[in-house]
Amino acid sequence: MYYHLLLTRRCNLNCSYCGGSEESFRDAEIQYSLEELRRFIERDPNPVIAFYGGEPLLRIPLMERIMDTIPVKHYILQTNGCFLDKVGGDYLRRFHSILVSTDGREETTDFYRGKGVYRRILKNVKMVRDRGYRGDLIARMTISENSDVYEDVTHLLKLENPAFDHVHWQLDVVWSKEGEWNNFDAWVRNSYNPGISKLVKNWYQEMEAKGKIMGIVPFIPVMKTILTGEKSLLRCGSGIDFFAINPSGKISACPISSDPEWVVGDIWKSHPLELRNSMMVGSSCLECESYGICGGRCLYANMKKHWGQEGFRKVCETVKHLIKELEDIRPKIVKLINRKMLSLKDFNYPEINNCCEIIP
Repeated sequence: MYYHLLLTRRCNLNCSYCGGSEESFRDAEIQYSLEELRRFIERDPNPVIAFYGGEPLLRIPLMERIMDTIPVKHYILQTNGCFLDKVGGDYLRRFHSILVSTDGREETTDFYRGKGVYRRILKNVKMVRDRGYRGDLIARMTISENSDVYEDVTHLLKLENPAFDHVHWQLDVVWSKEGEWNNFDAWVRNSYNPGISKLVKNWYQEMEAKGKIMGIVPFIPVMKTILTGEKSLLRCGSGIDFFAINPSGKISACPISSDPEWVVGDIWKSHPLELRNSMMVGSSCLECESYGICGGRCLYANMKKHWGQEGFRKVCETVKHLIKELEDIRPKIVKLINRKMLSLKDFNYPEINNCCEIIP
């Protein structure tokens, strides 16, 4: 089982698209002992902990004590990157995956996250590599109205020192109300969908020219499903085998909400393995022709529908566009596999559920 472990709800940044501020100071700090956490985790034969927040590296001593006292199969870190330079090298090297929040080019990242954040992040990411980290280093983007998905993703893929292994993005459609966008429909039509089409084209051209799969996270596992026909459940795992341990000790199906309707247990009374399949996506996804490939996009969005049913559908249309573009290049990828330029195994990503939600 996988656990988002929220070390704090506080954050040092005030990103323009973040909805976390609503809960930033409610049950902000951990209210249970590490011994209580250890007793819960040790009942799981194969636990994976993903440190999460807020900003988890505001609590580096706490994180390191957990790593020293609670053995798990893998540790994952999702951070805004501002304090990576404060983490000891021995601890850095123990992470299976590190996801660093950056939104693409310098002007894009600083627009959303604050002036100077881009350069600070890249300096610290380089330091991570210099200290011997050899795990999966992922640029974890938020794409919103001032983003150009093609330009921003391509920028991060081309970085060399430091270099990211993979790039993943999520659309700013969970917290933001539809009315907060100037024109979501026009942005999708004129910017986002054309950018996805161009990214898919370049992704294939790289395969054809070099026999190399660029690390575009939303493409790789979806293409694996398209190639094999193996259907997927909700790809982020929320409510299925990935749960959030909140600072209160309550366990919720998704880390972005600890509201009562999302709570499925707590660390004192619940058995980890009994949490499995506690919450699943509803009918609006189950009836969709893309469900077996998409898996349901987002449990929170499926349940809450902040934009209403029509707004939910609009976002799903962006996913369907991405799927169609990938389906269109399937025959050409099959030819590359038959020519031994690629292997089906090359599409086996992620190795574990590393907090990449997969579907934007």
